[in-house]
Amino acid sequence: MSVRKRSWTTKRAEVKEAWIVDYVDRQGKRHIKTFARKSDAVAEHAKVTVDVSKGIHTPESRSITVAQAAEQWLDAVALEQRERSTLDHYRTYLDRHITPRIGAAKLATLSTPHVHQFRDALLRDLSRPLARKVLTAFRAIIKDARRRGTLAHNVAEGVNIAGDKRGKRRPEIGRDIPSPDEVRRILAAAPETWRVLLAVAAFTGLRASELRGLRWADIDLKTGTVQVRQRADAWGKLGHLKSTTSERAIPVGPFVVNTLKAWKLKSPSGDLVFPSRDGEPFAHVTLQRAGYWAAQCAAGVVNGVGKPKYPGLHTLRHFFASWCINRRRDGGLELPLKLVQQRLGHATIAMTADTYGHLFPRGDDTEELAAAERALLTPVK
Repeated sequence: MSVRKRSWTTKRAEVKEAWIVDYVDRQGKRHIKTFARKSDAVAEHAKVTVDVSKGIHTPESRSITVAQAAEQWLDAVALEQRERSTLDHYRTYLDRHITPRIGAAKLATLSTPHVHQFRDALLRDLSRPLARKVLTAFRAIIKDARRRGTLAHNVAEGVNIAGDKRGKRRPEIGRDIPSPDEVRRILAAAPETWRVLLAVAAFTGLRASELRGLRWADIDLKTGTVQVRQRADAWGKLGHLKSTTSERAIPVGPFVVNTLKAWKLKSPSGDLVFPSRDGEPFAHVTLQRAGYWAAQCAAGVVNGVGKPKYPGLHTLRHFFASWCINRRRDGGLELPLKLVQQRLGHATIAMTADTYGHLFPRGDDTEELAAAERALLTPVK
């Protein structure tokens, strides 16, 4: 291997020069790369020397493109039996954002500065949350290419988009979380079919997909326990939960038990607790519009223009979390953080704390502070 200077004179008598990296790969094939600056040639020479010695060098002429690497990665993800919705999201990221921007680039030409430029372009053109998702997919493509040996180095390592913590809005009661009075009004105004479903949602915290996949075999009316074992995806296919931590047992009180007992006598026969007319899981949009939205409008729980105040069933999951957290004297269960995490089926306790930590009693309210001061300052007799 060598780095050498090349000079020549043009037809206009202009003297030109360039720096040449000349090397032979492990297959005995000679390669010549030209650079305008000596420093770039020396850097390339050092990199190629190491890569060839390790047997991980891929010449540019035989390198696949980012678009080709992306398809290989997506095929591998599909083989891992990831959910259809997840694959659809990844396909959207590739077709709309990754392939048009950087898909033609060959892996052998990629460098960390190139990846930083790609990152910055995403931030300029997309919302921060979407930019983060696209960059995460791109990093997964690069990591997969490194694993396959089609890329010598993970040039995307360390390139991130931080979350916007200042702009992150925590759920608040009355804005993102229905108040207890609003939940009472919604349940009272809902027709029986939807009242049962909304009651289970509010007092178990099940996700919409888990409600749609709930079976009678998962409910023990004698002990008052709802087992979460499966879910229905966006296409109505029953299958595994989001994660192993999503599988959980949730105790329910007499109101939910009696509501379910009455519903079981009237509901259509079949395995599902809340089936559609054909016995299949309800479509998510049906639960949202015909069930939750209609009940809110009937109860007068609306915004300034008469639309449902709370957009999705996930707000009832927020209500359940707040009910678990609230003090007993305020009508809540006053459960510890770890137990709230388990009942919600969160993967980590940090996820529960980040989302709902602000709802926990502070323990330093005026009354508690006054009592603590009196206890400290009162002389011991």
